[in-house]
Amino acid sequence: MPRRQVLITLIGVMLALFLSSLDQTIVGTAMPRIIADLGGFSQYTWLTTAYIVTSAVTIPIVGKLTDMYGRKYFYIVGIMIFVGFSLACGLSQTMTQLTFFRGAQGVGAGIMMANAFTVIGDLFPPAERGKYQGYMAGIVGLSSVIGPTLGGWLTTSLSWHWIFFVNVPLGTLVIILFFRFFPSIRPDNLGHTIDYAGVFALILFVVPLMLALSWGGVNYAWGSSVIIGLFIFSAVMLLVFMFLESRAKEPILPLTLFKNSIVSISSAAIFLTSIGMFGSILFIPLFFQGVLGASPINSGNLLIPMMIGLVVSSFVAGQMLSRAGGHYRVQGLSGLTVMAVGLFFLSRMSVVNTSYGMAIVYTVITGLGLGTTMPLFTIAVQNAVSNSQLGVATSVTAFLRSVGGAVGLALLGSVMNNKFAAELVSSVPDKIISALPPQLASMADSPQALVNPATQNQLRDILGPSGFDQLLYGLRQALTSGVTEAFLIASIFILIGLVVTAFIKEIPLHKGGTPTPAVENKEVG
Repeated sequence: MPRRQVLITLIGVMLALFLSSLDQTIVGTAMPRIIADLGGFSQYTWLTTAYIVTSAVTIPIVGKLTDMYGRKYFYIVGIMIFVGFSLACGLSQTMTQLTFFRGAQGVGAGIMMANAFTVIGDLFPPAERGKYQGYMAGIVGLSSVIGPTLGGWLTTSLSWHWIFFVNVPLGTLVIILFFRFFPSIRPDNLGHTIDYAGVFALILFVVPLMLALSWGGVNYAWGSSVIIGLFIFSAVMLLVFMFLESRAKEPILPLTLFKNSIVSISSAAIFLTSIGMFGSILFIPLFFQGVLGASPINSGNLLIPMMIGLVVSSFVAGQMLSRAGGHYRVQGLSGLTVMAVGLFFLSRMSVVNTSYGMAIVYTVITGLGLGTTMPLFTIAVQNAVSNSQLGVATSVTAFLRSVGGAVGLALLGSVMNNKFAAELVSSVPDKIISALPPQLASMADSPQALVNPATQNQLRDILGPSGFDQLLYGLRQALTSGVTEAFLIASIFILIGLVVTAFIKEIPLHKGGTPTPAVENKEVG
């Protein structure tokens, strides 16, 4: 391919990945305004849940289909779905409409995420993929960190509709670039059989799992019959899926992939790392706002140093992989060690002894470690499989990253809430709680009182300055205990990932890819 075509294709892929990743986090800060305009508070969590569920279930299915039929038109259709339903989301008049369109938008995002990292494998041989995967990993980290801040700015400056409308011009540009420059690669001319039974079983495994992880502790108690039932049904369908895949002619997810130790170890490491990644991104802003008293916008700005560390280390790690011959085990161990140290420091923070500067230093350390690990395991997997399995193998890594993030949010969120509730009993005097009317007592039991000025004003009026200060200090103590406990658990998962990574086998990165038949690389225009 001409160098110009490669670079323009790469820019389009990076834009598409940025949009799909950004939409996982940009909606959160706009939710209060959306609820105020559309109502439907009972559907509050569904906007995020619908997007996560549909994108997660789409990733492994599309990964396999693109191996069979090529990636270009799947990618273009995915972006069209994403852009079209972004526009529909922005024009929604009810929460039901918005939730439905958000789920449909997630299908497009899943197609985009399934292809993004795989395309790097199509464009470049393994020995060159490191630096470009570093760029892609940096894009994911960048979008995850700036999403909440950008969402808040668009909602405040324009309206919540623009968090969806902003996707339309950028997405349209990507579609034009892909039609003109994206290579049309046809893997072969063989007749293929789609594993419909496997697709159906995979959906019935993933959807209940993601719903249980999203609803647990929020809509339903973890021990409720609904959550337990969803977990049991998901586990049964996992067994059914594995049975079907072991007998399918062309399985949607070949189980033989996991006989490759590099694939299986990398998959486990990605899953464990994602728990720590999403845990840190979720709870760091909460600490800045709830404990240190930063505003929502400033808490986002305080994450910029972490974002810079993540992006820089992703870039450097990718360059080192390409230039030093692919020592991904050494780099993986180094990155996970740094990340675990950063999370451990975060777990030692306190109300009295932690300043903004110290907290920022700890987040930068965490970001440096996280950025180092992000491109590694995908490259290791791509280097260990043939070109005919590139799409499905890469999509497995993206899928496990999504599931690991959902598990991390559910597990660490539960740890934080339980620790907060337990510490609140000893941190806030009973006389303070008993002085509140019933309708405000629940507010005093929630971290929301630390970040919501309206709630603070109500509590101050009833308790007086002295009583309110006692309540606020107790809430900050309890929140600090909850958040730091979550950081400690996250660091333990990273240490487990460190042990797993120690067993990965290093093989040299190939200088060229396995030839793929029937390749059409003609540049249009």
